[in-house]
Amino acid sequence: MTNLFAGMGSHQSARSETDTWFSPPALVEALGGAESFDLDPCSHVKRPWDTALAHYTQEDNGLLLPWWGRIWLNPPYSIALITRFLSRMAEHDRGVALIFARTETDPFHRYVWGAASGLLFLRGRLTFHRADGVRAAANGGAPSVLIAYGDDDRDILAAAPIDGAFVPLRVPRSWLVSVVSQNGSRLDGVLTGAAELVGTWGEALAAYMAGQPGPVPLGELYRAFVDHPKARANQHWREKLRQQLQRGAYERVEKGLWQRRAAA
Repeated sequence: MTNLFAGMGSHQSARSETDTWFSPPALVEALGGAESFDLDPCSHVKRPWDTALAHYTQEDNGLLLPWWGRIWLNPPYSIALITRFLSRMAEHDRGVALIFARTETDPFHRYVWGAASGLLFLRGRLTFHRADGVRAAANGGAPSVLIAYGDDDRDILAAAPIDGAFVPLRVPRSWLVSVVSQNGSRLDGVLTGAAELVGTWGEALAAYMAGQPGPVPLGELYRAFVDHPKARANQHWREKLRQQLQRGAYERVEKGLWQRRAAA
């Protein structure tokens, strides 16, 4: 292994004296857990926890070895390595990356703004962990962002219980809603323009729920609305949906599962 790859399996802040830091395990858990990721190409030999089913470490060369499936990418934060790993991630186009939110840099413009499917800018600053799993004494020194690649991971990131602001970057293939016609039959249609969309949050939710055959998990509801124009215009769109669920027309079947309230 050449010196170019000496920082693999880790990242750093401007204030740190080491390249070996690990992202908080709660982030991976919120995105489905280590078992939901097929490969971490930037892991470490002595890691405090797994982040995927398979790992490349600093003893390997994750830039040259094959990638497969869903990727968890927390690359070294040197500009040379982060550029190369983000380039590979953009080409692979499936998974989630965690980096500092340096949105003005050339790698961010080329391999995030120009290639990713969605961003979750985290509230506050992350506190990373040492190789022994102990939390660092100070935060990372800069804001962080989770980056989704591919439509599936965009939807997962949008629905993840992580505090922050989600920004979709790709227009979905379609916005499918169920509309009930005047005679009560179900009409499925694709709405292609803002003029065709229902006007209020209540109407938007009612149109969606009317076409569901049964109770709807909250995460599924988030995924359905992530690219709705009203969601793109309001960073608190999840709260808006929950408010509508709680206003009487719907009832909670169990935790995280909602349905239309039966008529009295």
